[in-house]
Amino acid sequence: IDTMSRIGKQPITIPEKVEFTQEGSKIILKGPKGTLEMDLPFEGEITKNENQVVITGGKENNASSASYGLVRALINNMVIGVSEGFTKTLKIAGVGYKAQLKGNILELNLGFSHTVEYAIPEGITVDVQDGTTIVVAGIDKQAVGQVATDIRRFKPPEPYKGKGIMYSTETVRKKAGKTAVK
Repeated sequence: IDTMSRIGKQPITIPEKVEFTQEGSKIILKGPKGTLEMDLPFEGEITKNENQVVITGGKENNASSASYGLVRALINNMVIGVSEGFTKTLKIAGVGYKAQLKGNILELNLGFSHTVEYAIPEGITVDVQDGTTIVVAGIDKQAVGQVATDIRRFKPPEPYKGKGIMYSTETVRKKAGKTAVK
């Protein structure tokens, strides 16, 4: 029985402007957007042939077989990150709700008695457009997703009026409120 991952079998194409280096279990990628490095303890082999990276192995035991597709996906995300970067867009809905940047701090007015301040981590850029659209960008997919989730967590969208912070691709299904007894 072939238990290898279908994703893990696919080679990763390295663009011309990206430099791939491997030092033992450490993978280093340098590209126009920056440099990423990750320690991948993987029992299989990661080999570079001209402009492609091929991952082989992963059949010896369950641990390496299970992480085979994961290792390929992590390396592919690093290649995309250093060459193109990742973005997540958040929308703020609600009367008086807005966001603004003050240096390295994102200030959010979300209907609370105080403004919510969020310190933007290093390596992540946040852009506020028209006060209600927040664009989170960076080269590390995991960090971009985590920052977007942290910002959304301050005021998730509620189902009755649709107020809150939501992803641009997210749709909020509205619920009917209680009806008054006549």
